[in-house]
Amino acid sequence: MANTKKTDSLQKKMGYQFNNIELLNNALTHSSYANEKHWAYERNNERIEFLGDAVLELISTEYLYASHPKMTEGELTRFRASLVCEMSLASSARELGLGDCLFLGKGEYQTGGNKRDSILSDAFEAVIGAIYLDGGLEPAKKFVHQYVLSDIEQKQLFHDSKTILQEMVQSHFHEGTKICYPLIKESGPDHNKTFFVVCEVNGVEYGSGSGRTKKAAEYTVLNLLPKSWYLNFIMALPVSWAQMEAVRVMLPTQCAGCWVNRAPSSSAAPACRM
Repeated sequence: MANTKKTDSLQKKMGYQFNNIELLNNALTHSSYANEKHWAYERNNERIEFLGDAVLELISTEYLYASHPKMTEGELTRFRASLVCEMSLASSARELGLGDCLFLGKGEYQTGGNKRDSILSDAFEAVIGAIYLDGGLEPAKKFVHQYVLSDIEQKQLFHDSKTILQEMVQSHFHEGTKICYPLIKESGPDHNKTFFVVCEVNGVEYGSGSGRTKKAAEYTVLNLLPKSWYLNFIMALPVSWAQMEAVRVMLPTQCAGCWVNRAPSSSAAPACRM
């Protein structure tokens, strides 16, 4: 079963050498492969992924609790969700080249399963579970810190993008503003669906996007919207200069400086210089 060259390469990238290589093989075995081989259920990676998910939650929670002492429980929960969401973990899996090492059934492989976010993120959590079972919490923590908790500002982009309107506009400016991301279409078979959503503000459509999950589609919408759009929309609201200044620092770093020199009497929103 094992492709020794690939698993050796993977362990080097991970920075961890397994004492029991079968734990790693278990983590890389998708249910479609185990089903094709008529193996017992426990030989696929679902149980070990369940364990890895819990280990990841513990490590990420401990890290955020220690590094952000002034955050509320709600803020910590949202921050953690942005770090360990499916898209973030799939990105980490791609960084490792995990897709090339997975054991997939023929049908799953032929439909691009080794590139699918859901499969990659599940396998990544399974690898965390495998490291924990093989070496304990410390090597699992080192792995998570290297591949999940690094470059946090970039990985928080999805959370920042989606909440900048929802939390800042609704809470501070215009309680009647309704922001939603309705699903407009689905396509493809059940095992390989594509979801299409739009971003609507008070019933007006501002952008559309697609992805393998609804959350991935929302992420695409928000990344396609120009950064200046967030600023222009907020500045169009009937708010005072003092209100705008009070929450300017809440904007993502890449946008925060775009209106800093705007005079209170100016009616035009400045263009984002990103």
